[in-house]
Amino acid sequence: MENQTAVQEFILLGLTKDHQKQHILFLFFLLIYVASLLGNGAILAVALAEPCLHTPMYFFLGNLSWLDICSSTVTVPKMLSGFLVKPQAISFIGCLTQLHFFHFLGSSEGILLGVMAFDRCVAICNPLRYTIIMNKWTCLLLAGATWTAGFFHALMHTVLASHLWFCGPNHVQHFFCDIKPLLQLACSSTALNLSLLNIVTGSIALGAFFLTLLSYLYIVSFLFFKVQSWKSRRKALTTCASHLTVVALLYVPVLSNYMLASYGESAEREMIVTILYSAITPVLNPLIYTLRNQEVKLALKKMLTRKHLSGRT
Repeated sequence: MENQTAVQEFILLGLTKDHQKQHILFLFFLLIYVASLLGNGAILAVALAEPCLHTPMYFFLGNLSWLDICSSTVTVPKMLSGFLVKPQAISFIGCLTQLHFFHFLGSSEGILLGVMAFDRCVAICNPLRYTIIMNKWTCLLLAGATWTAGFFHALMHTVLASHLWFCGPNHVQHFFCDIKPLLQLACSSTALNLSLLNIVTGSIALGAFFLTLLSYLYIVSFLFFKVQSWKSRRKALTTCASHLTVVALLYVPVLSNYMLASYGESAEREMIVTILYSAITPVLNPLIYTLRNQEVKLALKKMLTRKHLSGRT
């Protein structure tokens, strides 16, 4: 790799060069990051600690919270240090590592949302067989397949990027090492990289999106044709509303950023879109699930009450 690559490190240009804006953005994203860690950590803790939440739905929600913690940690701390330290350098190996984990965790989350939609479909449309279909081993298999698919998808991009020749310049028009701004700096052909980014990444995102869409179309048709009670319909749709909101927050920016990968897009637009799903979405997910989910709110209250009482004794 060293023999092929003239560039040994990259300089991340970040979001802005305005020093006043950098200090404001540092405080804003620091608060966002801390809120994301606390919110997702709370959901993960309550899903593990409360026996009433030891169900497939909350098992997958715990996986989602862990993915959000890890994915925001891959990008946000580097972005925060970029507001304070100039120039913001990252080694070639460090850049590839960040790229790998960003795509590993991001694609795993996209697939996981499709799995969660399938889980809701089985729970609502086939409740009598739900515990048989979504048993412990099925849940572990689905979660394992999700993480494995995400890992190998990211590995593909990392290996291909490692074989590119970078001869300079080394200034990355982004706040972290993402695949598209990195490809713009390559001195060798990136046709294969861009093709696989369009085809493979697009297929994973669209495949998970269509699985989610089909699951919810089946749920809606089932509720309106086979469930007579409006109260039951409303309850079932309410349980799906949180998941649909999270799906929209992730899939819309991801599909717009990676489905049509090209060189001609604005770096500023790409960074704004990336911020939506790498920093903003992880902090919104726990809010969405706790505000709209009575079981999570009750479990959190129970856990906090138990800690308060044990602290007084």
